Amino acid sequence: MHDDILKKENPELYRVAREGGTEPAFTGEYVHTKEDGMYHCAVCGAPLFSSETKFDSGSGWPSFTDPTLKDAVKLLDDDSHGMRRTEVRCAKCDAHLGHVFPDGPKKEGKVCDRYCINSISLDLRNNDTDTKPEGIGSYIGGESVTDTDKSPGFFDGLFGGGDGDGGGGDGGD
Repeated sequence: MHDDILKKENPELYRVAREGGTEPAFTGEYVHTKEDGMYHCAVCGAPLFSSETKFDSGSGWPSFTDPTLKDAVKLLDDDSHGMRRTEVRCAKCDAHLGHVFPDGPKKEGKVCDRYCINSISLDLRNNDTDTKPEGIGSYIGGESVTDTDKSPGFFDGLFGGGDGDGGGGDGGD
């Protein structure tokens, strides 16, 4: 049911996050953004990437060397479109974010990963001044979702991860 709200409120985010779509290169809001802050999941509001790890890869999508926490994202094998890639999903709500590649910049003598993420899947917040709602979860049913709403499986039921009826999609094209 809640994915229906996402589909109605933001069809493009639904297409990317729930159907595994990709926004066209160089069209996303955050491709060239240099602002400081934390990039959150646009669906559930989970913190994903710090602006400190963002770099210009020239790929046409926002690129990061690391998630804010390793368990903020989950990685899945993706063999679609005749390629072998690694899909990146939000660990909290299972939203498709993009893909990760082993061809990022060098840091401390090692080549970093390049997390190539769709802008539409992200919500950049400045911790000092930003009061944006926390993704789709903040207005589902007209009620605010806060840090106190951490009952077991809360987001699983909303976004299809557990035994709820939230859908979730398979992330394939």
